Amino acid sequence: MTPSSTVSTFDDPDDYAASVPGSSVELTISGRGHFAAAHTTIYLPHLWVQRFSDNLPRFVHSANLSGRATISFRSRPGPSLLRNGVEMLPSNIIRWGIDESFFQQSLGPTASGSMSLSPEVMASIGALAGCDLTPPKDALSVTPPPNAMAKLQRLHAAAGQLAEDAPGVIAHPKRRVVSI
Repeated sequence: MTPSSTVSTFDDPDDYAASVPGSSVELTISGRGHFAAAHTTIYLPHLWVQRFSDNLPRFVHSANLSGRATISFRSRPGPSLLRNGVEMLPSNIIRWGIDESFFQQSLGPTASGSMSLSPEVMASIGALAGCDLTPPKDALSVTPPPNAMAKLQRLHAAAGQLAEDAPGVIAHPKRRVVSI
């Protein structure tokens, strides 16, 4: 896959739901107000990085159709965010099963992120690191050390900011960008 990125904003929930690659997403808004959402996707040769934010309470039913090994996490604190009835905390990472579906409910504005690799690449990274990163059969919540979680959130935010401010750096990674 050629490196690229997209940064999109939405005022229509159906357009926002349709913007998620490799997934089937049904979104139902459960609160009043003007809907506003943003979705950033970064495609690298093996890694997909996504950032999501929306402003109203909502229900989501999502199914991973990509066959990719995916992790997701909250990118900043906010109102309650439940996944299959379990609170997604800003301190946790969810490791998804391949082709898993889930229900999610937010009680207000939320921001989250995800990253995915092919299962083979994920497993080989785990082997290099001395741990099993084979995607679980069912979703698994993991609580990393706080400094590791903070670093993940910072790096994820920096990648999203790069996609917004300098998408050419992602699309042409071998070029050097010099600021004066």
